Amino acid sequence: MSNLPPISAAAMEAALRQRLAPTHLEVIDESAQHAGHVGANDSGFGTHFRVRIAAPEFAAKSRVARHRLVYDALQDFIDQGVHAIAIEVL
Repeated sequence: MSNLPPISAAAMEAALRQRLAPTHLEVIDESAQHAGHVGANDSGFGTHFRVRIAAPEFAAKSRVARHRLVYDALQDFIDQGVHAIAIEVL
């Protein structure tokens, strides 16, 4: 069993705010909607997230580059077991 705290939308939001200083940010835990799917856990949270984000750093960057910035900011969470992140760049 891990000694790490459970992965939460609030923790992911804090990491994104620190790294990207977004002008708009929503992090939604959609894990309960994926119960029984690959990557889901028994708790119903902490594995599947949706990120809606706008940030000045995205200007003049391709969609792939914008998504890479988000994934880079959340890499620690991915390493801890986040299975899926749906990214909506606004």
